[in-house]
Amino acid sequence: MNSTTPYSLRPIGRVHSQLADRKDAPDQGSEGAPEAWIEIREEFKPAIDGIMAGSEIILLTWLHRSDRNTLQVHPRYNPGNPLKGVFATRAPDRPNPIGLHRVQVLEIAEPVRLKVSPLEALDGTPVIDIKPVLSGEH
Repeated sequence: MNSTTPYSLRPIGRVHSQLADRKDAPDQGSEGAPEAWIEIREEFKPAIDGIMAGSEIILLTWLHRSDRNTLQVHPRYNPGNPLKGVFATRAPDRPNPIGLHRVQVLEIAEPVRLKVSPLEALDGTPVIDIKPVLSGEH
C-alpha cells in the first residue's frame, strides 16, 4: 500500500445537537447523551430508503474537532489510568477521528432529517456514513 495515496470522504450530512462544546459531551451515548437531528444532504435522500422510526443504526462521523496527532491517552481522561494506545480506546483524538455511534431513529422529517437518540456528537459534526444494526449485533 502506498501511504501517499490520497483518500477522500464526503459528508452525507451533519449533526444538529444541543452539544456545542467537547466538555459538555458525554464520553459515550449511553452516559446521558441527548437526542439530536441528523440533516442528510438532499442528494443522498434515496440512500435512507428503508430506515424508519424505531430502526437502530450506526452513524459514522468525522470528529472534526479532534487532535489527529494523539497516539496515546489515559482512558476516560483519568490520569490514574495507565497510558494506552488510542486504537485500544474509544478516545476521539486519534489519527483518523472516525466516530462510531449506535443510535435509535426516533423520527424522520422533511426534507431529509433523522431524529436520533442518544448521540454524543457535537453540533456541526459531519456524518460520513450510516449503516443498519443487524439482528444479533450488540
